[in-house]
Amino acid sequence: MQDIPTFGERLENVRERIAGACSRAGRNPEEVQLVAVSKGFGPEDVREAYSLGLAAFGESKVQEARAKIPECPEGISWHLIGHLQSNKIKHAVRLFDVVHSVDSIKLLDQLDEACDVAGRIMRVFLEVNVSGEKSKFGMNPDQAAEVVAAALNCSRLEPVGLMTMAPLADKPEKARGYFRKLRELRDKWNSDFDVALNGLSMGMTNDFEVAIEEGATLVRIGTALFDGST
Repeated sequence: MQDIPTFGERLENVRERIAGACSRAGRNPEEVQLVAVSKGFGPEDVREAYSLGLAAFGESKVQEARAKIPECPEGISWHLIGHLQSNKIKHAVRLFDVVHSVDSIKLLDQLDEACDVAGRIMRVFLEVNVSGEKSKFGMNPDQAAEVVAAALNCSRLEPVGLMTMAPLADKPEKARGYFRKLRELRDKWNSDFDVALNGLSMGMTNDFEVAIEEGATLVRIGTALFDGST
């Protein structure tokens, strides 16, 4: 029976794959932030990951995060990577340091107001539905420019980049065009608005190497880290 890799071994493997993708793209691995997606896993798993040097963790559901985060070490940067409902905004502002899923002017306004009440600044990624899949959240690329403009006028939000999710596919290479499109949109809007939305949150366990080759600055990885059976 084959031994199941330890978390440390899985983490080392992911870091080696990140370094390999950066080498192929002529990039520095330090340009890519690894966010460990801990949704579905408990505080004990987060504590182990944190003890091995991971400091950024992603959650998809505010309710799960509310129960988990108080049981985790201080000093962690918490990222909300799932869809944010209006009735969860006040809790999200208290729990998270970064929100990856802002996809409308309405959500921008509500989040900005909640941050103002809480007296804090929130970093945000603007989610773009590059693939056009109806099952995915995110802005239509043709309609997103006005949301970018609105984000730049928010007093309590710091827009740091764009986020997308590529369609699930049997081969990672099939995601390349979607990641490239997000990078091209980022570059266009940076030029149009004379800003520096440099962040690209894209790439998960099944396709993060391709995402890095196309310019990802942040990859969201859960299965490759936490699922010892893979």
